[in-house]
Amino acid sequence: MSKGIKCQQAMEALERIAPKRLAEEWDNPGLLLGNPAQEVHKILTCLDVTDEVVEEAISQGADMIVAHHPLIFKGIKKLRTDLPLGARLQKLMVHGIAVAAAHTNLDTAEGGVNDVLARLIGLTDIQSFAGKAEEGEDPTLGRIGYLPEAMSIEDFARQVKEALPVDYVRLVKADAKRVKKVALCSGAGSEFIAKAAFLGADAYVTGDVKYHEAQQAVEMGLHVIDGGHFGTEFPVAAVLRDRLAEELSGLKGEVEVVADTLSKDLFSVI
Repeated sequence: MSKGIKCQQAMEALERIAPKRLAEEWDNPGLLLGNPAQEVHKILTCLDVTDEVVEEAISQGADMIVAHHPLIFKGIKKLRTDLPLGARLQKLMVHGIAVAAAHTNLDTAEGGVNDVLARLIGLTDIQSFAGKAEEGEDPTLGRIGYLPEAMSIEDFARQVKEALPVDYVRLVKADAKRVKKVALCSGAGSEFIAKAAFLGADAYVTGDVKYHEAQQAVEMGLHVIDGGHFGTEFPVAAVLRDRLAEELSGLKGEVEVVADTLSKDLFSVI
């Protein structure tokens, strides 16, 4: 087998793509499992480190997984291998697979999850609008931009549905106004509904919207399209693959970067 790269080199590349300083204080990005000195020949990018993704990594011979959602989020007091997380960690360790995560730092970073979502749904003149900021120099969480031409909210909802890896979206129609200015936050971003309305957005795209949050949006005259947590974030796996491959291309040692293509949304409509 040809010589690979060090896990630490992959982490340095990930830091260039999604600097940890951009992460929210409650978050847990970084190297979560493994040794910075271990050799890496193949990296699998994904949204979640599920049992299916672990099996995919094993079958493809990957020795590192870079995920968006942290596999370990809160402190672990017991490592029970008869429970799902403990069993997953055990399997990863047995196969020598390192695991890293870039979460809210990748949400916020230029070219990250929210920029990917904004481009997919057809926005232009994209700017950041919500969350952590450091002296105005870094981007912030969420994006706001414009459609090239105003359209009905129904047509825009269909456009969002076709752009995302989903079978459906949920539409909250506030009124009859057409959509030109659009705000968004990938994953679960309903906490920014009021800010999106304040900034003059006609529609807001996010996931995991609850009933009373939808009610709030209607009261503020803001259309909402809920594309789901999975739908609004999964597209970053392929983009992260490409960006990591580019960042690692100049290093001594051979490493292949592949993206998870098997994961599906947990939700379906009957």
